[in-house]
Amino acid sequence: MKYLIVFLLLSVSFSTRAEIRLSAIFTDGIVLQQQKSVPIWGWARNGTTVQVETSWDKKRYEVKTNAKGAWRLFIQTPLAGGPYNIAISEENTVVLNDVWIGEVWLCSGQSNMEMPMKGYPAQPIMGSTTAILESSDEQLRLYTVPRNPLLKPADDSKPSAWKKATPENVANFSATAYFFGQRLRKILKVPVGLIHSSYGGSNVEAWMDAAWLKDMEGVDIPEQEEGLKDKNRQPTMLYNGMINPIAGYGVKGIIWYQGESNYERPDQYEVLFPRMVAKYRELWEDDTLPFYYAQIAPFDYGSLPPYHVGGKYNSAFIRDAQRKSLANIPHSGMAVTMDLGEANCIHPARKKEGGDRLALLALGDSYHIEGLNHRSPVYDSIAIEGSTVTVQFKDAPLGLTSFGKDIKSFEIAGENKVFYPANAIVQGKTIVVSSPRVAKPVAVRYAFKDFVIGDLFGVNGLPVSSFRTDDW
Repeated sequence: MKYLIVFLLLSVSFSTRAEIRLSAIFTDGIVLQQQKSVPIWGWARNGTTVQVETSWDKKRYEVKTNAKGAWRLFIQTPLAGGPYNIAISEENTVVLNDVWIGEVWLCSGQSNMEMPMKGYPAQPIMGSTTAILESSDEQLRLYTVPRNPLLKPADDSKPSAWKKATPENVANFSATAYFFGQRLRKILKVPVGLIHSSYGGSNVEAWMDAAWLKDMEGVDIPEQEEGLKDKNRQPTMLYNGMINPIAGYGVKGIIWYQGESNYERPDQYEVLFPRMVAKYRELWEDDTLPFYYAQIAPFDYGSLPPYHVGGKYNSAFIRDAQRKSLANIPHSGMAVTMDLGEANCIHPARKKEGGDRLALLALGDSYHIEGLNHRSPVYDSIAIEGSTVTVQFKDAPLGLTSFGKDIKSFEIAGENKVFYPANAIVQGKTIVVSSPRVAKPVAVRYAFKDFVIGDLFGVNGLPVSSFRTDDW
């Protein structure tokens, strides 16, 4: 009897080892990027041949597993449509059902990306009840990568599943990502898949590989978990557990909402952020992979521990680092949120505007919808003449507006580097700034405060980012 039990246990163990297994992201209900060679991967017995057959064209693909049993191959997807199925075979067969072909986006960042449609305790999402009620959509699919900070890069993520957009599923999904995807669905009229991988409170270095951080002074890569606190803020740990396992999955592009946890180190962020984007593009083997990000909204950061106030602790400096990153990240765009901030809440309730603005960038730049003025005006340069400064902007084809209200957010300084409130007048695509207290101006700042409500917009209704012309 003892030998029979041992034999049965060994048989079960062998059977388990022999069964083909897909990476966690490949489940029923999946969306694959249309008209693209996209990877599919998993594990089986080492040294064996895995076959994959796609129902849309009956094409069969083959690949051999490596010494560890891992396999990876690329399949060609058709025009948007579905549902289809994919059969993956070795000794056994696994079938992915309810497979859709369409547009896929990775959505990542910290709490303002993670914040679900239902809101946080005492922190609502504006209009969420109606949006959730009306959210059912067979062809909008949602996938959340579970939280999983790790010391070393993982081969696979924790189990999750692709889900249809239904009130129950949408209520627990990222609000920013949902509104972004909903807008794409409405305009493009194709299936849309959203892969959500974010973690509240995380800094940018947590989403980066160790090799990308070795030259960064003050960035310490953890080597053991014992005694570690705030793993979402530990360099590499979210990359290891939540990005590396899905790296290369076929996507159209990436949207990103993060920066709040780096607000105390704006100069460092100006280096780390563009580097992260460049390295993600290397992971996805696409130098032109679209990357659109939300600028953090104004907020009274001095109200939070450790209660830093003044100097570079003004969150306008991290917003400025994000603004300047536009020039260092090709094929990118920034959704400006200067009109959405709340003095007493770091999580703005108006997530629909943020998601829609990210979608505008994608629709204009990635999907090339003509006639769309989809970007916020961007500070370009200044011209000083006597006591006045003329501020010039890019991406303002129809000019600027304050919607009839006085503009109160400009400041001007002379050589003494003391800023005074300034008069600001819209003249087409420029702003003329002056102050009776500054006879010889040298620098201008706009909305350069921790918390402020922006009062300057493009004629398209999109707000202008805070900016400074100095480097003090």
